[in-house]
Amino acid sequence: MPIDITPQTLPLFPLPTVLLPGAPLGLRVFEPRYLDMIRECGRNESGFGVCLILEDEGEGKTHGAAAAYGTEARIEDFDLGEDGLLTLQVRGTRRFRVRDVRIRDNGLQVARIDWCEPEPVSLLSPEHGLLSTLLRGILERFGGEYAKAEQALFDDASWIGWRLAELLPLEDEHRQQLLQIDDPGERLDRLLVLLPDES
Repeated sequence: MPIDITPQTLPLFPLPTVLLPGAPLGLRVFEPRYLDMIRECGRNESGFGVCLILEDEGEGKTHGAAAAYGTEARIEDFDLGEDGLLTLQVRGTRRFRVRDVRIRDNGLQVARIDWCEPEPVSLLSPEHGLLSTLLRGILERFGGEYAKAEQALFDDASWIGWRLAELLPLEDEHRQQLLQIDDPGERLDRLLVLLPDES
């Protein structure tokens, strides 16, 4: 069944971090606008958009400017913390591009978005073999949920790119640049450029 990539609306949760496809993210939710959003997502069994904040909320502002590209977040688990705040575990799924944003009365940003085309499985090129080796080394050293990933994923250019973008100590600006690249090979080329400064 083809994935729907037609324009639609998506509530936004701007954050000072970049959510990448396939990556987990823990959130603490306390603002009424976002609690309302989570309830709405639960009722509709839908996700919400996470975008990097480009301009902080300041005096007299009810929202911060968000990046034009983001990732849909799907709720995997939730709980109440010891402080009574709602905690969420979400995972990034589809990338999207924001067409325009309107602000609800409660301050929630709702965007009209276009879904980015799903990335096909593409085999890693020889010039990117170093990146697969690097990822294996990181997982062998630090473990984590990807440590037991199936062999085929280590030959998948898209998966390698997203996991390195997630796990390497990159600046948010660089992660956002990687998120906005549509071609997995081009994304790996960019990672190779970043390695000398970031690894």
